[in-house]
Amino acid sequence: MRTVLVIGGSGTIGRAVVRELGKRHRVVTAGRSSGDHRVAIEDIASVRALFAKAGRVDDVVVACGALHVGPLDEMTQAQFRTGLDSKLMGQVNVALEAQHHLPDGGSITLTSGVDAHNPLRGCVNTVAVNNAVEGFAQGAALELQRGLRINVVNPSLLEESAQKFEALFHGFEPVSSARVARAYSRCVEGAESGKTYRAW
Repeated sequence: MRTVLVIGGSGTIGRAVVRELGKRHRVVTAGRSSGDHRVAIEDIASVRALFAKAGRVDDVVVACGALHVGPLDEMTQAQFRTGLDSKLMGQVNVALEAQHHLPDGGSITLTSGVDAHNPLRGCVNTVAVNNAVEGFAQGAALELQRGLRINVVNPSLLEESAQKFEALFHGFEPVSSARVARAYSRCVEGAESGKTYRAW
């Protein structure tokens, strides 16, 4: 049995990942305001403290990160930095720290989004950030030591969130969080590295 740290374990995707991986492994959760541990992934000191408190974990999954949605002609630099600081650098922070704490053969799983390859209006920040997350994993996979692996799950619009976000995702076929969770399982329990698994 492995110990998997799921950051963002109380979110819609995170809860599904906890249920799926919890069938076979010990799961520890972390979040900004809920979970077994507290963490703000934008703050590298907070991420370091999380790994110090969590003890030994074999794998880490990140299923959180803020983004900015809004029209380009009204966007400010501060708004664009929302995604850069949170979903991109937050996940990078976790990966940078995790590589020094995970045992040989451990894994890091990050999260991008369907609009990385299907740009949507009002989603310049999300498109840029989600592509950057995937690019980071591709590059990091070449340099991780000790058999560590890193992958990304690219989920589509969730059935559970379809009503809330339907104005952005016209024409997209929603997928269940259970289906998305199986992609995270493949990242944690598989053998590949540097891949992006599309749960569409």
